[in-house]
Amino acid sequence: MKKLLLAIGLAIALTLFSSVFPHSITLAADLANGAKVFSANCAACHAGGGNVVNRAKTLKQEALEQYEMASLEAIQQQVTNGKNAMPAFKGRLTDPQIEDVAAYVLDQAEKGW
Repeated sequence: MKKLLLAIGLAIALTLFSSVFPHSITLAADLANGAKVFSANCAACHAGGGNVVNRAKTLKQEALEQYEMASLEAIQQQVTNGKNAMPAFKGRLTDPQIEDVAAYVLDQAEKGW
């Protein structure tokens, strides 16, 4: 019973922490690997957080927030499935690579690219 209560308490604490600091936790993400994946697969269209296809939809913090893309889940979804001019990377990148590149994008957006 004590272990169950401890697990529930930990889950609640992590949920509260991640809601206050949503991008601080990249539990399994490897930002260095994310940078490599970005360089090899994304930089041609998104160099410096820009967007050569649609200048309004950059990877800058303001644009990510405006287009509801300022979360790991939203970026992972976009990278995995693509949308409009952006191709899907499902099958080309592994799930861990997609997680790493999403964490890298959020990290860079927070730093101002």
